[in-house]
Amino acid sequence: MDSVSLLTGLLQHFSPTGAESEAVNYLVGAMQLMGFQSYVDSMGNAVGKIGQGSREIVLLGHIDTVPGEISVRQEDNILFGRGAVDAKGPLASFVAAASACRKSSDWHITVIGAVGEEGDSRGAKFLCQNYPAPEMVVIGEPSGWEAITLGYKGSLWVELGFRQPASHTASGQISACDCAVIFWNQLAKDLQLLNDGKNRAFDRFSPSIRSMKFNSNGFEDYASLKINIRLPQGTDFDALQALFTACIETTQITPEISILDYMPPYLAEKNTSLVRAFLSGIRKNGGTPGFKLKTGTADMNLVGPAWNCPAIAYGAGDSNLDHTANEHIELPEYLLGIQVLKDSLERIQGIQDNNSNTKSDQQNMLANAKQLAKDKKPDTIW
Repeated sequence: MDSVSLLTGLLQHFSPTGAESEAVNYLVGAMQLMGFQSYVDSMGNAVGKIGQGSREIVLLGHIDTVPGEISVRQEDNILFGRGAVDAKGPLASFVAAASACRKSSDWHITVIGAVGEEGDSRGAKFLCQNYPAPEMVVIGEPSGWEAITLGYKGSLWVELGFRQPASHTASGQISACDCAVIFWNQLAKDLQLLNDGKNRAFDRFSPSIRSMKFNSNGFEDYASLKINIRLPQGTDFDALQALFTACIETTQITPEISILDYMPPYLAEKNTSLVRAFLSGIRKNGGTPGFKLKTGTADMNLVGPAWNCPAIAYGAGDSNLDHTANEHIELPEYLLGIQVLKDSLERIQGIQDNNSNTKSDQQNMLANAKQLAKDKKPDTIW
């Protein structure tokens, strides 16, 4: 199966979070055809192993997408479909590169298509608890083919519920909605103070209101506030809890608080053989490598600290298209990403360069990818 057909088929199996099984079965079958020993694990992740050595590198992507199906179609060199960038494109490139690269007798490569990353990351959480740590891990997320992602901000989801006896609007009594607004205003103000002097988005707290609700039964009013805070590296969770407590004290009502989800920030080590292999792979294919830090989160936040091994995120594609109605990937860039992965995997295994890519092939792919990408906006760059 060629790499474009692989990705096209994966996109045609629409797989929003919680409905991944058809896409998982497709990927497992495709990996079997491409020489992998593949299976579905007990959490529903697609797992494929190739190579016979005892040393392992894991290529971990996610197979679920956000909702909103997009018609799968190719227009010239552009392939449209939900997940083309986030993150079936990187996942398909993992399978293609692992299948195509030369294998050392010392190593094997495991490709995993995890479920639930756009939700509660149940697939990655299962791996953290049940899968032994590999020597290295690459996370499949769009970085652009010339860049490596080293870090992601953390994320905290909290819901607060404010209850208050119902009262007449002329009573002068503070309402449940008033309390929710007072809390939010104080929290935003305090976080902004913590952000003073920090210019990079990666280093700043980024709070946002994700939903507000109100209802009343005539005797009691109830206002709820669901918020998300993107967390910078070095966040002290205990100090953040203390800040919440101080903000609550300004509201006159003690709310019900539920921590819905927490993912710590993660920053990978820059000076590793894994990073060096990818820098070399990018240069070999005519690129100018760079590093990125992302203001979102990824499964890297979970498996990075759990496995405590060298880690990066990599994948062709423009992350500005994540979750959009226009999600697509440019095929020359996708193919370049596969070539970078292939060359990097061979370097990790100690396989000598045989100059299999001709200079003209590299120049043509590079020219096509750069022409298509020239108007893209960069991610947060380190």
